[in-house]
Amino acid sequence: MRLESLRFVIRDRDSTYTESFDAVFEGEGIETVKTAPRSPRMNAHCERVIGTLRRELLDHVLIWNEAHARHVLDVYARHYNGHRPHQARGQRPPLTNSPVAPLTALSTPRRLLHTRVLGGLINEYRYAA
Repeated sequence: MRLESLRFVIRDRDSTYTESFDAVFEGEGIETVKTAPRSPRMNAHCERVIGTLRRELLDHVLIWNEAHARHVLDVYARHYNGHRPHQARGQRPPLTNSPVAPLTALSTPRRLLHTRVLGGLINEYRYAA
């Protein structure tokens, strides 16, 4: 994503953001949108995603450059949306609609496949067909 593709930036009203901060974006034709005053949870969804990314990925990886950051985030996004269980979805990943088999339904032993993601930082497990 290039700066030209951005239309707006959302920020809170913290005093660390000065007029010159907003002027940089305004100079590029990007609108600065401020969150409502005294509303700490207004940006909660974004904060949740950033926290998850930091805890599960960025605190464990040394990013070398923009290309490396894009690669790492792309691989993690595929894991997050295609394999990682989500409690709100009944332990199913967001891009899966098939139900999770209950543990009692696994009466016959099955072979387990192990996939290392991002050099072993993340491990994915699937049953062999």
